[in-house]
Amino acid sequence: MIVVEDLHKSFDGTPILKGISTVFEKGKTNLIIGQSGSGKTVFLKSLLGLFTPEQGAISYDGVSYGEMDDEQQRKLRQEMGMVFQGSALFDSMTVEENVMFPLKMFTNNSKREMRDRVDVVLKRVNLVDAHKKFPSEISGGMQKRVAIARAIVNNPKYLFCDEPNSGLDPRTSIVIDNLVQEITQEYDITTVINTHDMNSVMEIGQKIVFLKDGYKAWEGSNKEIFRTDNEAVTNFVYSSELFKKVRQMYQEEKN
Repeated sequence: MIVVEDLHKSFDGTPILKGISTVFEKGKTNLIIGQSGSGKTVFLKSLLGLFTPEQGAISYDGVSYGEMDDEQQRKLRQEMGMVFQGSALFDSMTVEENVMFPLKMFTNNSKREMRDRVDVVLKRVNLVDAHKKFPSEISGGMQKRVAIARAIVNNPKYLFCDEPNSGLDPRTSIVIDNLVQEITQEYDITTVINTHDMNSVMEIGQKIVFLKDGYKAWEGSNKEIFRTDNEAVTNFVYSSELFKKVRQMYQEEKN
């Protein structure tokens, strides 16, 4: 569980995050949504410990990051998995080498132990015969699955995903969404996803935090988002034609 309390962050005197408080629960897919410039990326990087807030606190399973010493912070970083927007795979490494990279960095496992672990996570993301392929030899969806395998290879407590469906077709996006949600529940991870994909909101948004101009303007589930009267949320969500139709269907059922 990650608890955020009254988080403030500025750059060059310009406030970006303005007193955000929320809770990201363990074993759930927690989504951060909002328009460009709303503070989503700064918020995610603050959760990762890449930015230090001027005010407020972020606690990981009851321990405040600001109160951790260097060793505790180092250990926390080892407990974090990250799926980057563009997958961020090393072009010169095979799939197996990419997934093994965190094991080499953070463990003293033998080569055999690392290979066994890589086999386990690649099988979990349905990539059984891709070990020796290079990123350029596989599809965008497969690259994303490799990125997920790499993110979970060290059994993280916390999984962060930055626009995981960026550049993917709708069908592949659904596959990635389902995979992330399944892994979150199976491994009992605290997962936080920064996304603009409204299909993800509808499919896996167990907890949604909506940011607007650096404030937390709304939070709730993918069920509650259809019932909210929050104007900022409805203007953002229902700008999508798909969600306009869903909203209309919900209102017709309600009446």
